[in-house]
Amino acid sequence: MVEALWPVAQTRMFLPEEVERIISKLSSKLNKEGFLAVKCSETRSQLENKQIAVNKMLELVAKSLVVPKKRKATKPTKAAKEKRLETKKKDALKKELRKPPSDS
Repeated sequence: MVEALWPVAQTRMFLPEEVERIISKLSSKLNKEGFLAVKCSETRSQLENKQIAVNKMLELVAKSLVVPKKRKATKPTKAAKEKRLETKKKDALKKELRKPPSDS
């Protein structure tokens, strides 16, 4: 088994904002000292396991740096509004018909 360690907070490869993003996204994979730890024991070869661990680490860091797009709020269409009001009218009519007739 091979374990690859990388000191995230001490790195100079990324901007401070990017380091904060990596730390927040990968907090479950960081140990107490702040090292990103990736283990691998897929093959019997230590060299291959090292390469696999490094590649996994690179993928994790790349995924953590992706900034999600902001969601744009959209308004319902005119047809959707009309359909909603129509179903409300139908439901109200159903409930009105359930009531017993009044004596007046």
